[in-house]
Amino acid sequence: MFQIRKILFLAIFLLPVLLLGKTIKVCNSCEIRTIKEGVAIATALDTVVIKKGKYNEFDIVIDKPLTLLGENYPIIDGELKGGIIKVISDNVTVDGLFIINVGTSYTEDYAAVRVVKSKNFLIQNLVLEKLFFGIYIEKSRDGRIFHNKIIGDAVEEYNSGNGIQLWYSQNIDIENNIITHVRDGIYLEFANDCRIKNNISSNNLRYGLHFMFSNNDLYENNTFENNGAGVAVMFSKKIKMLTNTFKENWGTASYGLLLKEINDAEITGNIFKENTIGINIEGSNRIRYTKNSFIKNGWAIKVRGACYANIFSNNNFMYNSFDVSYNSKLNDNKFDKNYWSGYTGYDLDKDGIGDVPYRPVKLFSYIVNRTPETIILMRSLFIDIIDFSEKVSPVFTPDNLLDNYPLMKSKND
Repeated sequence: MFQIRKILFLAIFLLPVLLLGKTIKVCNSCEIRTIKEGVAIATALDTVVIKKGKYNEFDIVIDKPLTLLGENYPIIDGELKGGIIKVISDNVTVDGLFIINVGTSYTEDYAAVRVVKSKNFLIQNLVLEKLFFGIYIEKSRDGRIFHNKIIGDAVEEYNSGNGIQLWYSQNIDIENNIITHVRDGIYLEFANDCRIKNNISSNNLRYGLHFMFSNNDLYENNTFENNGAGVAVMFSKKIKMLTNTFKENWGTASYGLLLKEINDAEITGNIFKENTIGINIEGSNRIRYTKNSFIKNGWAIKVRGACYANIFSNNNFMYNSFDVSYNSKLNDNKFDKNYWSGYTGYDLDKDGIGDVPYRPVKLFSYIVNRTPETIILMRSLFIDIIDFSEKVSPVFTPDNLLDNYPLMKSKND
């Protein structure tokens, strides 16, 4: 009986140690000199520690639960031969590596780190340079992509990849990453219930963020700056975009945010500053735009049609060339209690709300939509006259598009 108790005691005592796995060291002077060899001899729950140095390797396949941990950022150089790390097991962590020279292909989406059909993964503290795709998540779930720096050298769209890409995946956290000089900073397709927070996506060839057919996602506290076309959100529903910054996305086809076929969403507390178009909206319905600031954009909001039951309330429209642009005389959207820097009404009862409604759509914006060349007349007296005439008697702009309760002070005052 005593022997049985002793065996049980040892089993209980050693079980946590066994579950932690062992540590395998890889270095140029170690017994194990390649990462592939370290992964091959590892068993479930082991940690493969890669010492500082340079390792010319690619196509490293992680097919068991383990941690791949870099010490002082060892360099893994793929020598442009293909993808570098591929995860095909659950419960894998990749941490603290400097990965360069991912191969380029027109038939294969080579990535610095690719996760396929896996769950409970953690990709963190990586520096990725000279890449095709950075981090590619495919048909996976319940993972986290945290605190990575992805620096591409994209020149043309056809031969460049995305910084972080999710495809047919769900419940993924993408946080505190810096992505620059790739095709799309963050790209999601068929990716549901994901959270994208505190990322900086800038100077990318096409979009800072681009997602399609992805529902119930949250985008919060991100910065999208100086990207080729801005941010594109398409064919999705029940999204939340909160306290993000969209700025300096300039160009003839650029915008802070493009919404196309988006329904039942919330866009709150964002800053749209110095974009060609703050928000470009098409075929999007039942969206609440609240407490956003539109500052020094060409167009703050451009509505291209088929947009119904949207509510714009408690937003700041400050020093935009055009506050709101419509291409139709019909309006089924509500503007209520917004601040407009162009408002010249009065507040006799001092309740903070203008006594005269504000009409944000100007006739000149309608003219520019139809004939872009007329933009050269923007500061002329003639434009002031035709805008005033349309304000008195609307003919070309929606006559019911009014903010009946314009705020006298911005929400930041």
